[in-house]
Amino acid sequence: MAKITFIGAGSTVFAKNVLGDCMFVEALNGFEFALHDIDETRLKDSEKMLLNLTNNYNPSIKVKAYSNRKEALRNAKYVINAVQIGGYEPSTVIDFEIPKKYGLRQTIADTIGIGGLFRSLRTIPVLLDFAKDMEEVCPDALFLNYTNPMAALTGTMLRYTNIKTVGLCHSVQICTDHLFKALEMEHDGIEQKIAGINHMAWLLEVKKDGKDLYPEIKRRARKKQKEKHDDMVRFELMDKFGYYVTESSEHNAEYHPYFIKSRYPELIDRFNIPLDEYPRRCINQIKGWEEMRDEMVTNTQLTHERSHEYGSYIIEAVETNKSFKFGGNVLNEGGLISNLPTNACVEVPCVVDRSGVMPCYVGALPEQLAALNRTNINTQLLTIEAAMTLKKEHIYQAAMLDPHTNSELSMDDIIALCDDLIEAHGNWLPEYR
Repeated sequence: MAKITFIGAGSTVFAKNVLGDCMFVEALNGFEFALHDIDETRLKDSEKMLLNLTNNYNPSIKVKAYSNRKEALRNAKYVINAVQIGGYEPSTVIDFEIPKKYGLRQTIADTIGIGGLFRSLRTIPVLLDFAKDMEEVCPDALFLNYTNPMAALTGTMLRYTNIKTVGLCHSVQICTDHLFKALEMEHDGIEQKIAGINHMAWLLEVKKDGKDLYPEIKRRARKKQKEKHDDMVRFELMDKFGYYVTESSEHNAEYHPYFIKSRYPELIDRFNIPLDEYPRRCINQIKGWEEMRDEMVTNTQLTHERSHEYGSYIIEAVETNKSFKFGGNVLNEGGLISNLPTNACVEVPCVVDRSGVMPCYVGALPEQLAALNRTNINTQLLTIEAAMTLKKEHIYQAAMLDPHTNSELSMDDIIALCDDLIEAHGNWLPEYR
């Protein structure tokens, strides 16, 4: 029996989206959906939820929860990763509260920034353990990584393991839809070209019937900026650098050195920046799950519609040999984006069929966009270097290269902050020297 393994299956809502989608793929009839999570209660919840869905939509699929990760992975054809190492408590709280003592504020802290850096350091060793197991029990499986920090984790898997890996994020497919809704423009029939790095990919072209829509987009955006809205950082970046970026304003506020600045506190209100946004979301999600658990887990009439997540469409393309195009995170081998480093993880258009994932050549980004990407890539690459060498000096260097951190703190304070974070994370990190 062919198998799809979901690691981090205690993420019940996300497991419903991705594996629920797979139930509508005829080519997956008869597959086993193998679930693994270190939280046994959440694992059982997801198993019950998916069993209800299979009864309603595809009884040919077998759902099985595993406490042993290696057995969950054994003979898998596809592995979906959605783990969060350290959780909200203690790790997310540490990522936000200790930097605050140094006057360093964040919004999301899951990609770069000091919080994203330490999330990478917690997660990379775990993914390397996944890869070690996979190389033993399912060496040919395709690893679909949904876990952040996307670029650092996917880049590590591609550079340091033999596992076929692609990173997936929904920010590409919702980018223009959200933009056009905000600007009250018609979205149907548009053509778009997007490339860059995860959470900082760029809408390079947007047309309809061959007509460039950017002039109208920018005209409306300038008008919208005259009053408060929830995408002010991205509109400001578009105004100054010429292009719209894929990920949200709350994310991009901390990827650049221009917006969260202790010397300019008025910028927070001016650009409507939600400091400490991710901890708030975590608290609301925990509370929300307690309220919705029974409805999702015990509801035998649970329904599902196929979502926009890429996972099921990629798997379907491999199984049927019918190609599917998507935005994927891959290694920049051969210079897919010619003015970014070849050892960076980039987000580019990809085509997948039975032959596997085939990234498309993009060429050079406009130089100002490549320059912004490189500021984030610098930290990503040094973070990987730190994780693979276990040298503190590379943690310090990664932090000192982070654009938000180095715009706010001195080198001595950055080193002291890193040391405090290393100590606070304790056994969530390997021992660094």
